[in-house]
Amino acid sequence: MANQSSSSSYPILCASFNQDSSCFAVGTKDGFKVFDSNTGRLCYERAIGAFAIVEMLFSSSLLAIVGAGEEPSLSPRRLCLFNTTSGTALRELNFLTSILAVRMNRKRLVVILQDKAYVYDINSLAILDTIDTVSNIKGLCAFSPSLDGCYLALPASISKGSVLLYNVMDLHLHCEIDAHRAPLAAIALSSNGTYIATASEQGTIIRVHLVSEATKSYSFRRGTYPSTIFSLSFAPSMQLPDILVGTSSSGSVHAFSLGFSNYQSRSKRSGSFLGSIIPDSVTDALDPAYHDVLHNVAPAGVKSYAVIRKVEKVADTSTSEIVACRATISIITYNGYFQEYNLSINNQNEFLWSLEREFKLLNVILDDAISL
Repeated sequence: MANQSSSSSYPILCASFNQDSSCFAVGTKDGFKVFDSNTGRLCYERAIGAFAIVEMLFSSSLLAIVGAGEEPSLSPRRLCLFNTTSGTALRELNFLTSILAVRMNRKRLVVILQDKAYVYDINSLAILDTIDTVSNIKGLCAFSPSLDGCYLALPASISKGSVLLYNVMDLHLHCEIDAHRAPLAAIALSSNGTYIATASEQGTIIRVHLVSEATKSYSFRRGTYPSTIFSLSFAPSMQLPDILVGTSSSGSVHAFSLGFSNYQSRSKRSGSFLGSIIPDSVTDALDPAYHDVLHNVAPAGVKSYAVIRKVEKVADTSTSEIVACRATISIITYNGYFQEYNLSINNQNEFLWSLEREFKLLNVILDDAISL
């Protein structure tokens, strides 16, 4: 998902959560702000002009920031590695064209331009590889921060929805997946790089592939009518993520159940004759769409970004059987709001949403800021 807003008429120019979703950052026309996801507390702010990219490295003091180009000192071609503790720039990297996306983990720094992706060692800033890409004007990419399954996903075509997966630690191409007929609009990797979710510009089908084998695991119908998918996000999990969420231009948030409800249906199916002779990759097409929609989260057309911060399983005390799955979903809308919902899915595949908190991002005042 590209960080940058498609319209400068909204107060939020960019939004990003850190690698474990414990914090998030927003860029505005005036500067950038960093918040604690659990409390909503404003941790740090800097009012020095407009920013199009603000990326955090976990909860450290390191930020990767790129200006929106509204002032000469904030060129969109300059990446600044910024220390929030000292309030100073540590290093700068300059490029010939605008920086469209930046991703980091504890070993790698990735910079996305329109037709190239650069991979750096984050400690020395030595350039490790340059990847030539198809024209990628939206800076579309996905990155798994895990060092064991550290993949970078990029569009592989401008005419169809194929995605390139590159191993950033070992510096080699892993595979190419043909996911959709139409060009890609959104991609997301699970935190450990095991699964990748994709949506095309049509926006009606969401697909999930197993990265190691480049095989399709799930197909979900988001809706009948086309819609722009703004973001996709997996739940944090070391195995199969329980839930996938997406936001769209309709102003809705979509939730798809992966590892909870589908696990039960797969267990029943595997004991049947059909399940015994048809592999999962084929019979997934027969799975019902475990899907629910939360409407009117944002005004139609306003960009929004949702992540699943945490998931817990609820067990029946008498049988120890898992009877429900509860998720905490945080949403940033580019018209300036933060919302957090609790989503509960029971073993009857019933979805229940409840709004836990909501506040305007630009109204929060820095008060005894915590150190980053």
